[in-house]
Amino acid sequence: MPARPATPHKTAILVIILVSYVMIVLDTSIVLTGLPSIHRDLGFTDTGLAWVQSAYTLTFGGFLLLAARAGDIIGRRYMLVLGLAVFTLASLVIGIAPTPGAMVGARAVQGLGAAILAPSTLALLQTTFAEGHERIRAVSYYSAVAGIAASVGLVLGGVLAQWLSWRVGFFINLPIGIAMIWAALRYIDESPRSSGQFDVIGALASTAGMTALVYGLIRSAATGWFDALTQGAVVAGLLLLLAFVFNERRAAQPIMPLRLFAAAPRAAAYGARMLFLGAMIGFFFFTTQYLQVVLHYPPATTGLAFLPMTTVNFAVALQVPRLSARVGNGRLLAAGLALCMLGMAWLSQVSTGSSYLLGVALPMVLIGAGQGLTLSPLTAAGIAGVPPQDAGAASGVVNVAHQLGNSLGLAALVAVAAYGADNATGALLLLHRVNTALTCAAGLLALALVLVMTFIFRSKH
Repeated sequence: MPARPATPHKTAILVIILVSYVMIVLDTSIVLTGLPSIHRDLGFTDTGLAWVQSAYTLTFGGFLLLAARAGDIIGRRYMLVLGLAVFTLASLVIGIAPTPGAMVGARAVQGLGAAILAPSTLALLQTTFAEGHERIRAVSYYSAVAGIAASVGLVLGGVLAQWLSWRVGFFINLPIGIAMIWAALRYIDESPRSSGQFDVIGALASTAGMTALVYGLIRSAATGWFDALTQGAVVAGLLLLLAFVFNERRAAQPIMPLRLFAAAPRAAAYGARMLFLGAMIGFFFFTTQYLQVVLHYPPATTGLAFLPMTTVNFAVALQVPRLSARVGNGRLLAAGLALCMLGMAWLSQVSTGSSYLLGVALPMVLIGAGQGLTLSPLTAAGIAGVPPQDAGAASGVVNVAHQLGNSLGLAALVAVAAYGADNATGALLLLHRVNTALTCAAGLLALALVLVMTFIFRSKH
């Protein structure tokens, strides 16, 4: 094992955290523009193709709370290394997958690795950097790379799928994952382990409940809400989560301490995060289809079309520490959501004759600026004031809100997108779906803004 320095090397630890998190976010978006090539090369059915993304989301969302609390009890460096190892190995299997079954199975394992890895990165960030300017700066970088990685993934996925192979995008994780495992063992000390009883009932109820609920939401997008299995999964998930909450009130060492929700600004940050991510996943999903089907952009051009958002997002996010010190996180968060809402409402008006500059690029500039201002304050508000012993649990709730926002938001937007389409077909049907979905996404952002203005705007965090 590599020898560790006597004092924490905060810059090295921040790099490890950022690069590890980028791997997760990059793979989530890199798949989107590569899906047509995966469909063709592996022989997926139209219905089965959805499970390339859904299998990942299912295990990611289902195991987050369990993995987050395990970091508090077992050790955060141990969980970080374990998550990197599982994620990297699964990436290798995905890259060489010969069949749809192998691809979907490996994506599920990769989601498990992400569930272990994601809360470990945020918990380590929280315990390494002191609350105040130091943590705001670290969280700003964390949120900035998350935002830009999501957009870069779309560009990279399209370029690789068109010019090389979609498999290359997963092979990239191998050298990165191995390097991060070495660096974690070299630079990160193991965190103090919490004593006490492990909340087995809470772990089982939360994992089973989250898995059932996410499965039901994903399935509803394809089968509708009148499908018996969809209804059963959603009801079972809700009942298990209710049992989980009841258990958490009585457990000696809960997997998700309910005291995390005692502070109204923090609870509002979790809700606003779900709404924000629901809107953003709809933006990526439907805008990608609009560019390819209505404007007839090839995969590489589709990815490059997101550059106005990517560049503005990154530039704005880097200014968050300075702006936060001047106006506060609450005001930044409100401004970011307002910009996103305006950009989304503008983008929702696209038509078959829209120009790229006025119809797509300029709204993307607003959305990119808004996202750059939003993610860091949302993350900071979700972990503000949390004691070190609950760092893993708090980061788990932040990531659960993130993943549930993605799953619930996409399922809801897909469900309402076809409403009122009448007899439209082909590109006109897709255009109607895009207009409707993005209008609803703007509505989700408006609801998030209401939460922020009510509970977070004047908060010192």
